[in-house]
Amino acid sequence: MNSWVNSAEILGSDLPLELSGTGNRRALLMDALREAVRSGRLAPGARLPPYRSLAADLGLARNTVADAYAELVAEGWLAARQGSGTRVAERAVPVTPVHRPRTPERAARPVHDLVQGQPDPSVFPRTAWLASARRALAAAPDDAFGPGDPHGRPELRRALAGYLARVRGVRAAPERIVLCSGAAHGLRLLAQVVGGPWAAEEYGLPFHRALLASHGVGTRPLGVDADGARVDGLTRRDRAVLLTPAHQFPTGGPLHPGRRAAVVDWARATGGLVVEDDYDGEFRYDRQPVGAVQGLDPEHVVLVGSVSKSLSPTLRIGWMVLPQRLVGPVVTAKGEREQFSSATEQLTLADFVESGAYDRQVRRMRQRHRRRRDQLVAALERRAPHIRVTGIAAGLHAVLELPPGTERSAVRAAAWQGLAVEGLADYLHPGSEDAGQADAPRDGLVVGYATPAESAYPEALEALFRALPPVSPPAPASPPPPAAP
Repeated sequence: MNSWVNSAEILGSDLPLELSGTGNRRALLMDALREAVRSGRLAPGARLPPYRSLAADLGLARNTVADAYAELVAEGWLAARQGSGTRVAERAVPVTPVHRPRTPERAARPVHDLVQGQPDPSVFPRTAWLASARRALAAAPDDAFGPGDPHGRPELRRALAGYLARVRGVRAAPERIVLCSGAAHGLRLLAQVVGGPWAAEEYGLPFHRALLASHGVGTRPLGVDADGARVDGLTRRDRAVLLTPAHQFPTGGPLHPGRRAAVVDWARATGGLVVEDDYDGEFRYDRQPVGAVQGLDPEHVVLVGSVSKSLSPTLRIGWMVLPQRLVGPVVTAKGEREQFSSATEQLTLADFVESGAYDRQVRRMRQRHRRRRDQLVAALERRAPHIRVTGIAAGLHAVLELPPGTERSAVRAAAWQGLAVEGLADYLHPGSEDAGQADAPRDGLVVGYATPAESAYPEALEALFRALPPVSPPAPASPPPPAAP
């Protein structure tokens, strides 16, 4: 098949569409419409003819054209709104070919960024941090500039013990805190010391699962529902379980009190270990703070935390609050000297915490993130009320629940808009289906509302809304009634 055909009137003129090649006519029509948009023959905002008219002009079945429109809407090429027909989607920026070789150093970057876990670096408290650095260096003992202790600086361990007890309900003396370069480093050390296998929530960071696997520790998934991880699936074979009890990552919501008690009972009965990733424990908006599970049983729970969300991941400072029996083995696994975290930055953070500057920074970030979250929720209510948003009582991201089967198209549509955002499927444990989890995988987008700069956030939201699936795709027309005899 290789023919030129004219569509119905578009913007007052005829638009030639070339349906070239053989094969599925819907696919040929979609390719022709995409090329018309790329070339500029169909400008952003241009209204397309009703699918019935276009079908008649092209000699195609109405269902074929309706399906092509629906899929192009899902991909982000077109936009369909009730009462205004189907139009070419407004793109974030014009698509302009770049005629230079692509290299890793000059790879294309998205225009907008709503990827979770990347706080806006512009809000780092430079002035307060510099003041703490000056005080800390002036008061530092001489041994701070010698070989580092793998436990970490005692000044910071004392400051963290007081802070975590006050804010997170943690029960620990400074001697039970071992500093590390972040949560990932802490997991590496625990994998070496504890061994496997581990259980892990079926939704979680793929990086953490891969990290454990690289140290010979396999993970198996535990189902996740509105009450958090289904800890009744734990067995005596599991050496440890990795949880995000304060705010399940990424689906949202705290671990139910009954399940918190149950996982501690499991650890006591089996000698297993609960590894509590407290990745955003300070950020609560619409509910009372949820204390750490570690407070229920310090001898069977490890709390892992860091400043990557509250200050900056570049500081490379994290901590583990350990059962007494694990302190020695973890320190041995680190090595004879501190190799991972700067002693001067540890001293600076200690002063930052003790002076109250850390509390002020957390309050500032909490207010900022809550305002961002409220903007997202209000805009969804106005512009996409069919999209349900969850996990918003805490944290730095939200989950936008999508109609079944639309996640991949929405992610592709976001990329077309120049927007970096991740689908919920990216976080699903690959063994979930094999493990026979009760719930089918969900479709959704994980939206990191803390990520963009203040000035860039409104445009990022606009790109997001252009990528969301409509209320429903254009419905095919009903067949005409049979002619009267």
